[in-house]
Amino acid sequence: MAVKFRDYYEILGVPRTATQDEIKKAYRKLARKYHPDLHTGAGKQEAERKFKELNEANEVLSDPKKRAKYDQLGPQWREGMDFTPPPGGRGEGARGESFRYEGGFEGFGGFSDFFESLFGDRTGGGRRGRGFGRAGAARSLRGSDIEAEMELTLEEAVHGAKRRVRLAGQALCPVCHGTGLVGQQTCPRCGGTGRVIEEREMTVNIPAGARDGDRVRLAGQGEPGENGGPPGDLFIRIHLLPHPRFKIINQNDLETEIEVMPWEAVIGTEVRVQTLDGEGTLKIPAGSRREKRFRLRGKGLPIRGNGRGDLYVRLEINIPAQVSPEERHLFEELARLAKER
Repeated sequence: MAVKFRDYYEILGVPRTATQDEIKKAYRKLARKYHPDLHTGAGKQEAERKFKELNEANEVLSDPKKRAKYDQLGPQWREGMDFTPPPGGRGEGARGESFRYEGGFEGFGGFSDFFESLFGDRTGGGRRGRGFGRAGAARSLRGSDIEAEMELTLEEAVHGAKRRVRLAGQALCPVCHGTGLVGQQTCPRCGGTGRVIEEREMTVNIPAGARDGDRVRLAGQGEPGENGGPPGDLFIRIHLLPHPRFKIINQNDLETEIEVMPWEAVIGTEVRVQTLDGEGTLKIPAGSRREKRFRLRGKGLPIRGNGRGDLYVRLEINIPAQVSPEERHLFEELARLAKER
């Protein structure tokens, strides 16, 4: 009896030349997207259908023997034709070996007729849970690393900070503890994946001197491992927010600007300058021109290994938009005196 052919490569969105790692990554990404726990209402039924298809495709393509047997179907996969099981009974491999199954995904309607026509009864021994290690020969796998982003002010990056963050990610299913099975049935909580989506809150310590693009590693806070394997790591990538006062230059230095009145630039003055460490005093010598730069040593960014960069203060002249009659008279007198020199 002919059954409808299923293109497992198309379901996972990978080419037929995909590596096992590429298949694994594609399955994880789509399983997170269509996990029934993340859907409600009318969308839940469609998510369950897609989730079932993904599990079946992964069950075949993540197993080298089953994948090899599936690939032997030849050009029919391109044509989308109906598939007629080969003679000799259901479930025989390329060399007559029997493929027997355990677990399946009964919570979502089991495997398709195409699958059972090619591989036989899914209720025997074989693969279990989300890790899909072979019964009696499960291989421990380290969990995947994950990455999140965090925005910091320049002050937090320079001096260090502690931040509370909330992240949603995968965790071992609390019902089946990652096996994907409850007794001989597919776990109703995780649908056989062994994973659930969980929101976590944690404290992240940002070391002093963090730079834009740096990554802070939190060991063991990534995705859980498979078959008892260790969890992956969580990496927090730092993004510095634009600062209203300071601009980063020359990697370790900062630049800011300060305004003085025209007569202060002419006769000289002392001004208060804001730095990352608080206020400081800057002496403006007489006759200073616009755009002149002054350097405050050691008031820039921490240099990796030792010391700090510098803070450069650029001088701007504040020209009054309005002046009183008396002020105007004084400016006119200055202009007259300048012409007589």
